[in-house]
Amino acid sequence: MSQDVKKENPLQFKFRAKFYPEDVAEELIQDITLRLFYLQVKNSILSDEIYCPPETSVLLASYAVQARHGDYVKATHNSGFLANDRLLPQRVMDQHKMSREEWEQSITTWWNEHKAMLREDAMMEYLRIAQDLEMYGVNYFEIRNKKGTELWLGVDALGLNIYEKDDKLTPKIGFPWSEIRNISFNDRKFIIKPIDKKAPDFVFFAPRVRINKRILALCMGNHELYMRRRKPDTIDVQQMKAQAREEKIAKQQQREKLQLEIAARERAEKKQQEYEERLRTMQEEMEKRQQDLAEAQDMIRRLEEQLKQLQAAKEELEVRQNELQSMMERLEESKNMEAAERAKLEEEIRTKQEEVVRIQNEVDQKDEETRRLQEEVEEARRKQDEVKQALLAATTTPQHHHVQENEHDEDDEMVNGDVSRDLATDDNIIDPIEERRTLAERNERLHDQLKALKQDLAQSRDESKETAMDKIHRENVRQGRDKYKTLREIRKGNTKRRVDQFE
Repeated sequence: MSQDVKKENPLQFKFRAKFYPEDVAEELIQDITLRLFYLQVKNSILSDEIYCPPETSVLLASYAVQARHGDYVKATHNSGFLANDRLLPQRVMDQHKMSREEWEQSITTWWNEHKAMLREDAMMEYLRIAQDLEMYGVNYFEIRNKKGTELWLGVDALGLNIYEKDDKLTPKIGFPWSEIRNISFNDRKFIIKPIDKKAPDFVFFAPRVRINKRILALCMGNHELYMRRRKPDTIDVQQMKAQAREEKIAKQQQREKLQLEIAARERAEKKQQEYEERLRTMQEEMEKRQQDLAEAQDMIRRLEEQLKQLQAAKEELEVRQNELQSMMERLEESKNMEAAERAKLEEEIRTKQEEVVRIQNEVDQKDEETRRLQEEVEEARRKQDEVKQALLAATTTPQHHHVQENEHDEDDEMVNGDVSRDLATDDNIIDPIEERRTLAERNERLHDQLKALKQDLAQSRDESKETAMDKIHRENVRQGRDKYKTLREIRKGNTKRRVDQFE
C-alpha cells in the first residue's frame, strides 16, 4: 500500500470500529469488544467528535472513573486523585466558571453513586447513555442535491439522514434501511433507489469519487447488519452469547464472594474496634477502681488508728474512774479529817470528776467517729470486691479478633461505469425507531440525575462561551425533541414526499 509518509518517523495507528451497534447492551457480547468500543466512544466524546451536553458529560465521566478505578474509597481517593485523568470535553470546562477541584468534586459525588458496580458494567452504562446522543454512530459526508445546496449525509446503523450544513444534531429527512432496495454511484453522482417504486430515486453528489466509495461501503455494511439483527442468531453468535453469560455469572459470583469477604472483614474490624473501646473503657474504670481502693485502704488505716486511740481513751477513762472511786472512798473515810484537808480532797474530787466527764465525752465522740468510719470501711470493702470482679472480667475478655484471610485472592481509483449494489429487503420489518426511547426517558433515576446536574451546572455557566451546537441542543430540548423523537418525525409520510423535500 503506497502512502506519502516519511519512513523515518514512527506512526501511531488507531484501530476503530467501522460499524456501530444499534443497541450496545444486546450486541456487545465479549468483554474485550466492550472495552475497545467503550474507549473509542469515550475518545470521540472527549474530542467533541460526538457532541455531548455538559450535564451528560459529567455523568459519563463518573462512569468512566468507576470503569478505571473501581469503587470510590474516601481514604484512598484524596483530593487531586483525578488530576491527570482526561474526563470532560474541553468545551464543557471552558463554558463553566469552575476550578479543576470543583469539577473533580462534582464527578466524585456521582462516582460515589456507582459503588459495587463492576468495571464492565460501568463501561456498558456509559455506552447505553452515549448511544442516545444525536451524533453517536453517525458518519457525516459533505454532499449537494441537484440544486447545488450544500448538505450533510449521515450514515448510521438505523439508516440515512440528511442534515442542513450548519446543524449536525437535527436531521431534516430520514430513510430507514428497510425502505432502500438499491444503492449505486457513477463518478460523483450517488443514487439510492427506494423500495417504493412510485417514489423517485434519491440522488446526491459527493465532492470526490472516493467519498462515494466510502458511502457505498458503509451503506452495504450497515444494511447487512440491520437485516442480520432481525434474524435468529447464528450458532456461533449463540455460543458466544452463552459463553459471555457464563463468564458474567462467574464474575458476578466472584464479585459477590469478594463483597461477602469485605463485609465480613468490615464486621470483624468493627467488632475489634468495639473490643478496643470496651477495653479502654474498662482500663479507665480499673484506674478509677484502683483509686477508690487506695482511698478505701487509707480509710481503713485511719479507722485502725482511731480504734487504737479509742481504746487508749477508754483505758485512761477507766484509770481516772478508779482514781475517782478511790478518792470518794477516802472522802467517805475522812469524816474525822480536818476541814482544810477535807476541802482539798473535795477540790481534787471535783477536778477528777471534770476530767472523767471530759474523757467520757472524748470517748463518746471517738466512738461515734469509729462507727462512721466502720460504715465507710464496709462501703470501701464492697467497692474493693467490685474492683476485683472487674479486674477478673477484664483479664478474661478477648482483646483481639483475628479474621483468616484467603491466601488465593485477581485508499482515489477511477471507476468506469456504474457501481451498484442491491440490498436485501423484508416487508415484515418494522422500523425500530417506532418503539425506541432514550435511556433517560425510560429510567426515572437517570432522568433525575441529569436534571440535578443541569441545575448545578447552570449556576456556573458562561453563556458567552456557548457554541452553535450548544444553542441547537438547547432549542431541541426546549421543543421537547430528542434523538428518537426527531427520527420518528422525519420518517413520517411516504418516501416520495421525503425525496421531494430533499430536492
